[in-house]
Amino acid sequence: MTARVRQEPRGAARPRTPRRPRLPALLALLVGVAGVGYRLALLLADAPPANSDEATMGLAALHIARGQDFPVWFYGQAYMGTLEAYLAAPLLALTGPSVLALRLPTLALYALFLLLVWRLTRRLGGDRWFALLIVGFLALGSDRIVKNQLIAGGGYPELNPAGVGLALLTLDLCTGRPDARLPRWAAWGLISGLMLWVDPLLLPYIAGTGAVLVAWRRRELAGRAGIVTVAALLLGAAPMLLDSLRHGRDPFTAVLAASGGDAAAGWGERLHGGLVLGPPLGMGFCSPGHCATWQLWWALAFPVLLALAGLSAWRALRPAASPAPPAGPPMSVPPPARPPRSVPPPAGSPAAPSPSATPPPSAVSAAVRLALVVGAAAVLGAYVASSAAGRTPVESARYLSCLAVATPALLWPLRAATRGGRGVPRIAAVAVLAALLGTAAVATAAAVRTVPATHAEADRHRTLVATLDELGVRHVRAGYWTCNRLTFASGEDVLCAVVDDELRPGFDRYPAYRRAVDADPGAGWVAPVGSPLAVRLDQRLGPDRGELDVVTVEGWRVYLPRR
Repeated sequence: MTARVRQEPRGAARPRTPRRPRLPALLALLVGVAGVGYRLALLLADAPPANSDEATMGLAALHIARGQDFPVWFYGQAYMGTLEAYLAAPLLALTGPSVLALRLPTLALYALFLLLVWRLTRRLGGDRWFALLIVGFLALGSDRIVKNQLIAGGGYPELNPAGVGLALLTLDLCTGRPDARLPRWAAWGLISGLMLWVDPLLLPYIAGTGAVLVAWRRRELAGRAGIVTVAALLLGAAPMLLDSLRHGRDPFTAVLAASGGDAAAGWGERLHGGLVLGPPLGMGFCSPGHCATWQLWWALAFPVLLALAGLSAWRALRPAASPAPPAGPPMSVPPPARPPRSVPPPAGSPAAPSPSATPPPSAVSAAVRLALVVGAAAVLGAYVASSAAGRTPVESARYLSCLAVATPALLWPLRAATRGGRGVPRIAAVAVLAALLGTAAVATAAAVRTVPATHAEADRHRTLVATLDELGVRHVRAGYWTCNRLTFASGEDVLCAVVDDELRPGFDRYPAYRRAVDADPGAGWVAPVGSPLAVRLDQRLGPDRGELDVVTVEGWRVYLPRR
């Protein structure tokens, strides 16, 4: 009996192949938008609080916008490049002095970081749900985290997107992507050079990804790719190199001196500040200004995860690095067919890497993960070795901000345990992930609760600026944390010279301000209410000529010489 074949009617739709699940990608997009929106809401509410260091970068941006000055370094020092000032200068040229305009480029850098970290997690071999977890964790923002990401105080907002970008470029170059290879080499070199100028905190990641490139692409680097990479690196670091040649400065020595290496801090203090407080503070698990005892659990989990992540990457890398053993006795095989004649690439285009020299993607993923883990360990080790970890652990935890670059590699063991593990390992991994997100969420909520007070303080500062303008005051003396913030907020209508609590000259990052203030016999004084400087100035109040009158603004006291 002949079987009848059922024919589809003409025009009927063929069954489609099921598409890859898009729900995790959609959720990641929503979570990323929420993370950016949360930070934008903080900026609109004047949080995180502004300070004079950030205002110093703002003054550099104002000077660039006006064509008045083009600084290489953060004013008053020979390290920390002014990339943030150059990014903000076009906005300040339109808006004038504005903390919001100064911070919009840092918000854009954070959004870029989330986009790149999703891409990096997927390129490393992580599934979309794991990438969603990474984006969700990084969308949260404790007090220390949002300060690192949003305050344009020099160096920190650029580090994370740059580090993730280097890792992505390393993956692309080592897996042999044939398109735009020379531009990718140039991008790796340019980002590395810029970060060497801006802040050498990213150096461990530059060295780690560079080592991966040398290990698997040294033949390519021996040709045009190496020339392009070195040229781009020199271009990115050009401001630093030219300034060093011109003035004989060594920025790396200046960085080491600034880390407090010559200050008194015992190893007990360094180990406690660096290993106990450092990881929870630096990765967003603590409340504003302190870590509760229960929030310190991450100090125990972090080194364990770091070791497991390094071991996992090393074990995945070893089979690719060692030759495969012979499978058995030799067999007679027919000779291979003659390969087709290769077609030469078009003139002027870089040749694609040889397939025989291209490592498998799993090996490249393991190598990049290992580079990220080693980079994170080096960042933490350098921080522990500095006296800053012992003397000012809460504020100095900002030096650990680039630990976030290694987040996909650091949490990789938890991914493996939740996907392939059973019993106790899987339960432990789920518990750690829940604690991770829960602790970061609690710290984020604690940061949100400080916003009303921060907004009120910013309002008081705006009232102070307006009062000085009404009084016609153009030159004042004040403490370090008042001076440049006041000068930036007024658009340099008020120039300020720094004094200490005993009215002695302090550290002026821009010496021209002191010269202008010293030349004005009618220069006033500004001090926060209740501060030691205000108490000292209150002793000079009186009715006689040359003594001081006081004008009180909410939260501030303005002292003017009696004429």
